[in-house]
Amino acid sequence: MRYINTLHEGETIRNIYLCKSKRSAETRNGKPYDTLNLQDKTGMLDGKIWDPNSQGVADYDEMDFVEVFGDVISYNGNLQLNIRQLRVAEEGEYNPADYMPTSENSVDVMYNELLSYVKQIENPYLRQAVEYYFVKDEAFIKKFKAHSAAKSIHHGFSGGLLEHTLSIVKMCEFYVHSYSIFNKDLLYAAALYHDIGKTKELSSFPENDYTDGGQLLGHIVIGVEMVSDAVRSIPGFPETLANELKHCIVAHHGELEYGSPKKPALAEALALYHADCTDARFQTLKELFKDKQTNDWLGYNRLFESNLRKTSI
Repeated sequence: MRYINTLHEGETIRNIYLCKSKRSAETRNGKPYDTLNLQDKTGMLDGKIWDPNSQGVADYDEMDFVEVFGDVISYNGNLQLNIRQLRVAEEGEYNPADYMPTSENSVDVMYNELLSYVKQIENPYLRQAVEYYFVKDEAFIKKFKAHSAAKSIHHGFSGGLLEHTLSIVKMCEFYVHSYSIFNKDLLYAAALYHDIGKTKELSSFPENDYTDGGQLLGHIVIGVEMVSDAVRSIPGFPETLANELKHCIVAHHGELEYGSPKKPALAEALALYHADCTDARFQTLKELFKDKQTNDWLGYNRLFESNLRKTSI
């Protein structure tokens, strides 16, 4: 097994990968070609089949495990595989666990740390609302631990949603200790809840793709619905407090053009937005720099609107 993160420019390889996605297109001269996203547990690799009608290329589809033979090249600062041969692998030729990217951190350790923040919530209504899922719902807990936080942008691996949520709560803890304007209980509850809708927006691995509900509603709307279910189960839950918690979730993308129906109107909502943005961007940067052995320029990045490279020291 040659993991993607061990490949180097100039190599010729034959190995089995998961075909996460495929797209057929044409060159400017009208010649057909295929673009593949190949995956194993260490990352993704862009693949190109420049002659898809070749006898060496069998019929295949997305989510197939495929054996590929080709040349590793560098294109725009990233590795690419020019595929000369491809066949669909048979069961027994691969171990599915080798193709599921996972968090580098222990899921159980992270979840226990997350629960320590649940215990710090003193407001009885918010405490019950958080415990509704994170303590009492075993099916949810199992799904949350294994879920990703995104399809591809950041934390797109098993355990990623938990890792991202824990990072957000830790940042919110810093905000609470640094600035007296925040209500700790509301901010912690909002941080724990902010991406809860992703457990339904995205399917589980190995697909890790948008569900029908995810396409139609998105994780913000789904998350607010899940909060509403928890609130309805708690007698006497104050309506204003429920709306404040929902607002934090609704506004956590910060801007209308980024998918939030409302811009932050509470200090806690603004803090959550900045924590979410910070963790998402730095994790994205971490993944961009991962396995880069030099400080060469990576090329223009649309998310950061800049050319990027690692520090020289």
